[in-house]
Formats: sequence, structure tokens, C-alpha cells
Amino acid sequence: MANVVIVGTQWGDEGKGKIVDLLAEHADVVVRFQGGNNAGHTMVVGGEQLITHLIPSGILQQKICLIGNGVVVDPAVLLEEIDHLANRNVDISPNSLKISEKAHLIMPYHKQIDHAREELKGDKKIGTTGRGIGPAYEDKATRRGVRFIDLLDPQEFREKVNAILNEKNFYLKHYFSAEPLDGAQIIDQYEAYAERLAPYITNTSIIIDLAIKNGQQILFEGAQGTHLDIDHGTYPFVTSSNTIAGNACCGAGVGPGVITDVIGIVKAYTTRVGKGPFPAELFDEIGDRIQKKGAEFGATTGRKRRCGWLDTVILRNAVRLNGLTSVAITKLDVLGGLDTLKICTSYEYKGKILYDFPTSLKVLDNCKPIYETLSGWSEDISAIKEMKELPLNVKNYLNRIEKLIETPIQIISLGADRSQTIVLKNPFQ
Repeated sequence: MANVVIVGTQWGDEGKGKIVDLLAEHADVVVRFQGGNNAGHTMVVGGEQLITHLIPSGILQQKICLIGNGVVVDPAVLLEEIDHLANRNVDISPNSLKISEKAHLIMPYHKQIDHAREELKGDKKIGTTGRGIGPAYEDKATRRGVRFIDLLDPQEFREKVNAILNEKNFYLKHYFSAEPLDGAQIIDQYEAYAERLAPYITNTSIIIDLAIKNGQQILFEGAQGTHLDIDHGTYPFVTSSNTIAGNACCGAGVGPGVITDVIGIVKAYTTRVGKGPFPAELFDEIGDRIQKKGAEFGATTGRKRRCGWLDTVILRNAVRLNGLTSVAITKLDVLGGLDTLKICTSYEYKGKILYDFPTSLKVLDNCKPIYETLSGWSEDISAIKEMKELPLNVKNYLNRIEKLIETPIQIISLGADRSQTIVLKNPFQ
């Protein structure tokens, strides 16, 4: 029996959706444990693309999918996803999808405040998606949040909304000069959501516990990436939740002793959306080439991703923070056709060599990447099914990554489709 956590190792967009979709075939339950609809997980099956933002990627494998207590949920987005999947003949009934009664709701005032804050910052914007994620986690931390269990008690829900809306409207009107929100309208809207979502709401922690006791296998699905973690990322250019593997326990309601494997998803190069330091970023035609060939646009926002060489300084940081037992390399095919490849192995800062990822953004902004150069390959590797069939230079690139991060590569993705994958070791088998 295995219980596996999947996390991103860079700044998100590493291809977690595909790997979760791939491994979900061997799991019984798939759990999303943090984040909100600021994350987008893209899956391609039989040439058809599907993007989910809240519903775990395992839904295509018809597994039991749970939205854990650590997730903040916009019910409108969730219902939109449910309807979209249902229209594509995916089973999305309460038998397949369940939502933690302890998960917090994203409310209209969260989104309003999110947008207003970014506008006020002007050139100093963080780059939030504006979906109310941060303000929702903020209310959760100050014990003013509204949870799914509140939707099941109309009177409790109305009292909570009315109690907090006076403060939110004062803040919106007098600080941001924004329009206040209508409480009655919000309550009517969310009571309609409650009517549809009530059958999905339950204590998901108990479901996970029973599954483990019955010998079933659990796949915990993270969103974003290690370096967007609220504590360990490039603060303040981070998300509003803990993205590292340890939060799988908190965000799902299980103890750490049940986790058997932690797989870090590593894009074969590095990307980042929005603002924030990025030492290995490329500003030349190679960066443009990777961006275009890799179709590097945010699955949630559509924003163009910044691209750079693979950075093993941040990967070693991710190995330590997550306790990675293995990694999965994605988008390796995108690097095909380049004569040479570079791997960032350390940083140079004021004449000193740094092997560990610095916390200070001022230091990080002034770090220069130190590269190793390897030979590239021209062969099309997208249809290769076995490790031994890969060109020598591809193997050399993978072997060098393993040595630099001291963690084995167990999965290699050579394209967007589920079938374009070499699995060297399946954690569930």
C-alpha cells in the first residue's frame, strides 16, 4: 500500500496535472489539499485537452476525488467545472467527488478586495490572479471565514455574511473607493449554490482514514510549486498557502505517518508566471523558442510564462523542503533541437558562490547563475517508450540532473499526452 504526495518543485506549471492523471490509474482516492482556482492542471488524453482548477486531476480516471479542507473554493467555479465535466460524459456525481465541510468559501468581497489591492499597488503589483484566494485565506487565519458546513445551515450562513459584510463594505468604500456589495444578493446567490452542492459536502478526513484502513491507496495532489509557498517561497511573490508536501497532511486531515512517497514534478527547464526573482531567466531567442515550443501560457490566467534554463539550486531546495523520494521530469521534448543545453548549478553573489537558495530577494535579484553546458539533441523523442531508446545526450542530461539534486528520476514525460511517458518506477506498484 502506498500513499503518495505530488508537489511542484519550481514556481508552479511543472505539469503536475498530467502526472496525477497518469498515476491516478493506480490509486483509489485522489485528494487536492491546498490552493484554489488560481491553479490550473492541464491533462491531454487521446489528443483532447482538459483543464481543471479545483477538481482533482484523478477525475478522468474515475477515482474518488476529494477537495480537502486546505483548499479555498469559489463555488461558482466549482459548479462550472462540474457542469463542464458532466457535459463531456465524466462521472461527477457525489459518489465521485466530495468536498470537505471544513473547506473555506471564496466570497464576492474576497475577489473585490483582491482586484482593488492590485490596482492600488500600481507598478508594485504582486501578480495575483485576482480570484480572491489571498483574502479568503486571510479571513481563515483571522477566524472570520465562511466554510462549506455553514452552507448547510442557512441561518448560520446569513448571520456570518451579514456580520462580516459591514466591515468589508466599509473597507471597499472608504479605503479603495470601490462600490459596496449587496448582502441580500450574496446570500441568495450562495443559497442557490448550497442547494446544488449540499450532496457533495462531507468530512473528507474520515473518508481518507477509512480508505487507508481498508488498504486503499491515496494520491495527494498539490497546486502551484515549492517556491510559491507562503513560508518557503520567494515572499512576497508567492501564493497564500503552503504548497510543500508537509501541508498534504494539514490540508487533507491525515497524520504524516501515512505518507510513503513524495514525488517532485520538475519541468526540464524553468518557468515562472508574474513578477518575482528568477536567476536563470533567459532574455534571448532561446528563451523565446522554449516559450513558443512549450506553449508556455498560464492555464488559469493565459499569461505568458517567463522561461529559463533548469535551475538545480531551487531543485535542491525543493528536495530538502519536501523530503522528495523521487522526481518526475516533464516537457523534456521541448528542449529537442537545441545544440547545447545549460543547467544552473550555483549562483555568484558579490564574488561568492552560493549553492543554497537565498531568502533575501535583494540577494536573489543580484545573483548571477553559474552554468554547466551539455550537448543537446536533434532527435524527436516524443514517441519513445523505453529509457534505453533515448538518445545518449538525453540520458546524459537526465543523469546529470540526478547527480546534482541527489534524487532519482522515476518518471519521464516526453509530451502532453498521457501515453507519452516513460515510467521507470511506479510508486503504487
